[in-house]
Amino acid sequence: MNQLCTGLFLWLAFSASAAVGMVPENGHDEVVYYADAYAAHYEIPKELVHAIITQESGWNPSAVSAKGAMGLMQLMPATAQEYGVRNPFDIAENLSGGVRYLADLMQQFGGDFRLVLAAYYRGSRPILRRGLHYSGVDVYAYVASVRRLYLAELAFHKSPANLVLGGD
Repeated sequence: MNQLCTGLFLWLAFSASAAVGMVPENGHDEVVYYADAYAAHYEIPKELVHAIITQESGWNPSAVSAKGAMGLMQLMPATAQEYGVRNPFDIAENLSGGVRYLADLMQQFGGDFRLVLAAYYRGSRPILRRGLHYSGVDVYAYVASVRRLYLAELAFHKSPANLVLGGD
């Protein structure tokens, strides 16, 4: 857990500003309940899970991408199968598989949020193949977008990590 906190602090310190605005989790009580429960179970910041849900599906459990990713956390079919998700449109199943996948990436990349997010978006193999580096305008944009959403979540929830950085 210390490695995760260190990675979190370094990642937050690296970023310059938080996005300000309304967090789209309002009105999604069931999703928030399961997202927070799985985040706590897998020791992942709930704000990060909320940011990924916002980025990936806009809190729509029926979302399907052009590439075939499904549900709230936009699981690809192979990832869903690997994590035992039989119905990727089921809120609890999708979040269980997605947050567990996120936890595995956190473990694999030592809590480095930038690499974790790049791997969540692109898959871990390309990141590992490139010596823990990522490239592509789309990958950089994804990481930056989720970072902004995460910082907005921290501000919204006024979490202890945000208070360390001088938030109210």
